[in-house]
Amino acid sequence: QVQLVESGGGLVQAGGSLRLSCAASGRTLSRYAMGWFRQAPGKEREFVAAISWSDTNTYYADSLKGRFTISRDNAKNTLFLQMNSLKPEDTAVYYCAAVVGWLPTRVYAHRYDYNYWGQGTQVTVSS
Repeated sequence: QVQLVESGGGLVQAGGSLRLSCAASGRTLSRYAMGWFRQAPGKEREFVAAISWSDTNTYYADSLKGRFTISRDNAKNTLFLQMNSLKPEDTAVYYCAAVVGWLPTRVYAHRYDYNYWGQGTQVTVSS
């Protein structure tokens, strides 16, 4: 079992930045592909970004390219999401997720691909 705990959310003004972290326990993340998703009130959970377990491949939602950066530190068992130039429409609960990556370079962009989820961290962007 993998336990995931997100942190780093909060209230920020439009144009600001936040860095989310996702700390894992129970298992080493070195063989898990990881992803970030978000869910705004009344909306479906949507894909944000993904990273392969080998740390060689990343993938982003088209609308977020250039503003968000996913990264990982396998030695620290931690996943990150750097969010820049934040907009009010980025307001949501952000979730990290993990799945055993059968190929070191594969990324997963669908929520149903993932087995493990954190509890989420709230990000609120004021205008």
